Formats: sequence, structure tokens, C-alpha cells
Amino acid sequence: MPLRYPLAPKQTGNRLAMTDLSSEIGFARNKRLGKAVHRNRALSKEGFSERLFTLLFSGLVYPQIWEDPDVDMEAMQLGEGHRVVTIASGGCNVLAYLTRSPAHVDAVDLNTAHIALNRMKLTAVAHLPSQADLFRFFGSPGNRHNSAAYDQFVAPHLDRTSRAYWEKRNWRGKRRIAAFDRNFYRKGLLGLFIAAGHRTARLYGVDVSEMMAAKTIAEQRRFFRESLEPIFRRRLVRWATSRKSSLFGLGIPPAQYDKLITSGDGTMASVLSARLEKLTCHFALKDNYFAWQALARRYPAPGEAALPAYLEAGNYAAIRQNLDRVSVHHANFTELLAGKAAGSVDRFVLLDAQDWMSDEQLNALWSEISRTAAPGARAIFRTAAEASLLPGRLSPALLDQWRYEAEQSREFTARDRSAIYGGFHLYVKN
Repeated sequence: MPLRYPLAPKQTGNRLAMTDLSSEIGFARNKRLGKAVHRNRALSKEGFSERLFTLLFSGLVYPQIWEDPDVDMEAMQLGEGHRVVTIASGGCNVLAYLTRSPAHVDAVDLNTAHIALNRMKLTAVAHLPSQADLFRFFGSPGNRHNSAAYDQFVAPHLDRTSRAYWEKRNWRGKRRIAAFDRNFYRKGLLGLFIAAGHRTARLYGVDVSEMMAAKTIAEQRRFFRESLEPIFRRRLVRWATSRKSSLFGLGIPPAQYDKLITSGDGTMASVLSARLEKLTCHFALKDNYFAWQALARRYPAPGEAALPAYLEAGNYAAIRQNLDRVSVHHANFTELLAGKAAGSVDRFVLLDAQDWMSDEQLNALWSEISRTAAPGARAIFRTAAEASLLPGRLSPALLDQWRYEAEQSREFTARDRSAIYGGFHLYVKN
């Protein structure tokens, strides 16, 4: 078959067949998501806010994951032979875990767009001709050849439903996959939220991307203190961020907003300022690709700064070799675990999903986690607030089966480069 786009300069040439990842999914109205989010009557103010969030969250939210997979892997002590269940989100974490050669990774998500993204990423790793082509597709913005690469190398191997998702056309006749011809990371709720932040800063005369010129953490801190921090004291910003809908772009539902605001002085502006200060000032820019996406709206070029694990050339061979160890499921965590045997899972990655849950849902989840956990199993999660949400909410009969690693949790919280969460938490099965 003749090539319809130029290959990237460096070639590995190897190709890998990949097994079907999971049964097909439907992209109808997401009832599972509504069940997870809705707490109040539809006609109430709170209920309307919850249903608006569900509507927005039914589309693409995270073009990339906004949790640090490097911290995840260290906290999990992830290694060969481990059986992992994780929330999929943008899929960067799933691919990163493959660098440690686990026995199997089950990735679950309630968002059908995230399912399509995960499947497409896995298929692209398997069938794009080289690591350089993979980076050009997912790591380098503004490459008009990516749609052709999808058509020639990815689409023929993609399941029917995910392919239909990426090839659906908008009112202008553009396919969804065309987003990769420009800058995919400007898409989704997260991409729009970051863009709104940049526009707000420009309204007050600040070009956020100018921080990328900083050479030291001291210079980063000076830029934050002099240019970014004052924005959060503006009356309009304080008013806007006091609305729960203002954080829908971060994938934060109303219930999680209430937890997040407890971390500051009672205003969301102060919380967001503190989280942005950590993102921009606690890590050198050369080490933090999350800051690159937030400030420069792109990933660094190879050799310019750190990249997500799945885009680092040194991880390419290991990830491709382990692709058949991943299964992607359109389901919630509890549903998936209910079908597994007792003691069959070594590592659990919950991201921040528990912030959304009622006490009943939380206990149902940990009942299955505790049942399926192998001896010494590790469970990690993040919370909007600083403290773990399990004490006082989880049944003592369940909580007593786990040991909370408080000191390690504080250390991992400090080292999480994504910086938007109040707490990272590690529990180990007794």
C-alpha cells in the first residue's frame, strides 16, 4: 500500500499484531455516569448543576491524564507479574505502567470518549511504523499528516465503535481525528479550561507562556508571584471561580468542588492559586511536562525536557512488547471487580473517582477491592482535599483490613507534578 504521508525520520520498522482489547461499547447517553454523579432531584439547583456536569462529561474531558504516572508506579512498587486495575482517563497512565511489565492491566472508564481514546492510543502504539511517528502523532502539535497516518496505519486495526467515534464529522464536515492535525491537547473540557485560563490572564495583561523563559525555579517563583498570583485576587476571578460550574473543565463535579474548597481560606480562587503555585514553582520546568501543557500548551520536544513515559524513546520497545497485557472496559470499578476472583488483583489505581461517591458507593467499592486484593496489595488514589476520605465513611470492617501509609502519602503528594490534588493516598492490604 503506498504511503499517504511521509514517515518520521527515525525508523524502527517493527510491527506488532494486537489482540482485541474488549467488547464493543456504545456511545449513547451515559447512564452509568449519571448514576455516579447525581445526588439531588433534577429540578433542584444542585440537581441541575449535577446534570449539566454529566452532559459535559459525556464528551472528551481529558486529552491527557492529569495525574503523575511516575508517582503512581513508585507508590505501587509496580513490577513484573503484578495484576493492575486502574481508571483509564486519558490513557497515559496505562501505557506508562507497561514499562514495568505487569502481568495484566484492566483499564476502566465511564466516559465513552476516553474509552475510544485509550483504544486508539494502544492501536497507534502497535501499528504506527516507528517511535518517531508515535511521537509526531501524540507529542508534537500541528502536524497535518496525522490524519493520513491514522487512516493508513491505525484505522484498519481499530474496533468498529472506536473507529466510528474518531471518524464522526462535525457540522463543518471535519472528522474528530483531524484534531491531531493541529493540537489535540487544546480539545476536551480540560483543553478548553486551560485556554480560558490563558484568556483570563491576557485580560489582565499577562502572557502565561512567558514563564517558559525561566531558567531556574527562583525565576519561576518570581513570575508566579509578580504576574500570576495577583490575578486570583481580582474581583471577577473570585466571583467566577465561586461558581461550581467554573471547574467543570477540570472534570470536577459539584460534590468534588465542595471537598476542594475546604483546602483553602474558604474561596476557590485561593485554592486554585495554591495549586497553580505548586505546578509552576515546585518543580523545574525541564522536569514537569504537566507545566508545559498548562503554560506552553504543548509537550516539550525530545531532549528539551521530560516527556510522558509512553513518549520517551527508551520506553518504546517495552510498551509495544506488553500491549497485549491491556484490556479496556466501559464499566465502573466496582462492576469490573465483582467479576474477578478473590485475591486476584495486586494493584488498584482509583485516581480521584472516590470524591464523586456516596458512602454507599464507597463501601460497595471497597468491599470488592478488599475481596479481590491479593496479600500485600496496594491501592492508591487522590483527593481534592488534603486528608484521606476513607476514615469515618468506610466501614471499620473494611478499613481495618488496610494499613494507611501516612508518611509515604505525604511524600508522594509533594512529588506529584500534576499538582492539582490536595492529597495522594497509599493503602496496603494487611
